[in-house]
Amino acid sequence: MQLEPALAAWLKLNLIPGLGNESLRRLLQAFGSPDSILAASVSELSLHVKPVVARAIANGIEDSLLAPVVAWLDDPLNRIVTLADAEYPQSLLNIADPPLLLYVKGRLDLLNARSLAVVGSRSASAQGVRNAEAFSKSASEIGLCIVSGMAHGIDAAAHRGGLQSAGSSIAVVGTGLDKVYPAANRELAHQLAQHGTIISEFPLGTPPLAANFPRRNRIISGLSAGCLVVEASLQSGSLITARMALEQGREVFAVPGSIHSPQSKGCHALIKQGAKLVESAQDILEELGIASSSGSASAVVNHPLFVHLGYDPVDVETLADRSNLTIAELSAILLQLELDGAVANLPGGLYQRIA
Repeated sequence: MQLEPALAAWLKLNLIPGLGNESLRRLLQAFGSPDSILAASVSELSLHVKPVVARAIANGIEDSLLAPVVAWLDDPLNRIVTLADAEYPQSLLNIADPPLLLYVKGRLDLLNARSLAVVGSRSASAQGVRNAEAFSKSASEIGLCIVSGMAHGIDAAAHRGGLQSAGSSIAVVGTGLDKVYPAANRELAHQLAQHGTIISEFPLGTPPLAANFPRRNRIISGLSAGCLVVEASLQSGSLITARMALEQGREVFAVPGSIHSPQSKGCHALIKQGAKLVESAQDILEELGIASSSGSASAVVNHPLFVHLGYDPVDVETLADRSNLTIAELSAILLQLELDGAVANLPGGLYQRIA
C-alpha cells in the first residue's frame, strides 16, 4: 500500500529527532499543517523551535524510513490516527499534552467509548488480581471500556475482565506496537488485538524504555472518565496515573485492603487524600452517574446460587455441599456477587445475601 501524503507528513514529523509534542503543537499553530511545516525554511522554523530541530525538519526524513510503517499498515487490524482525524479520542483533546498521533491495533470504535482506567501493582496479591478482574468484568458488563497498561499483575487482570464482556478493553503501551512487552503477555496482546484495542504514541521499533511508561500514563487516565487503583504500594507507578487523573479532572477510586499489607498503602494514601473508597462496582457507577442496566440487575437478583444462599450467614464449605460447586468456583461467584452489591462477606469467612 501507499501512504496518503497527509499521513506521511505526520509520520515524518513524528520521526524528527528532538521534536516533541509541545514543539510540534507550536509549529502546527504557526504553519497550519504538517505539509506546510515540512515545506518551511530553516529560518522560518527557527522562530518556533531550536535551530538544531529546525535544521532536522528542513533536511527531512527519507521516504524509505517509512517502509516499516507501510508494511505494518498492510495488516487490516492496524491503523494510525492523527489529531486531525475524526476517530481521534475526543477525551484526549482535553488533557494538557495530547498525543499528536496514535498507532492503533484493533477496534477503532473503542477510542471514543466511555471508559474506566483500572491500574495497580505489577506484583499484586492473588486477592488483588481477583478484585481487578471482577471489578473490570462488572464495569464492562454495563458498557464501560477498561483501560490499562498491559503490565503484569493488576493491569493484565483488568484487561482480562474487560475482555469478558461488551465494554471490552484498551491497552496503552510504552513501546512501539510491533513489540509486545512484557513478552509473557503475548497471548493477552493477541486477545486485545482481536477483541479490544492496543494503542501507542511511540513509533514502531521503540523498545521498552523506562521513561516511556510514566509518560503513557497520562493517556490511560486521559481516555477515562475515572481511574480505579486496585492495589498499589506507596512507590507504585499507579499513583502517577491517579495523580494525572486528578489533574485532568477525572474521578479517582481506590480499593481498601489490609492495614498490614504494603500493597494497600498506596490505596489508603489516595483515600486519605480524597479518593472515593469503593467496595463494589456499583460504587463506581453511582459516582460516574451511570445506572446499571435492568438486565444486569435482574441477572444478579436471579442468580442460581441464591437457591442455596439465603439471608442467614453461611460458610463456603456448606455452600459447596449445597450447590455441588468447588470451593474455587464458589469463590469466583461470591466475589462477583459481592462486587455487584448482592452478597456481604462477613467476619469468620461467612457470606450472606443482601436484600
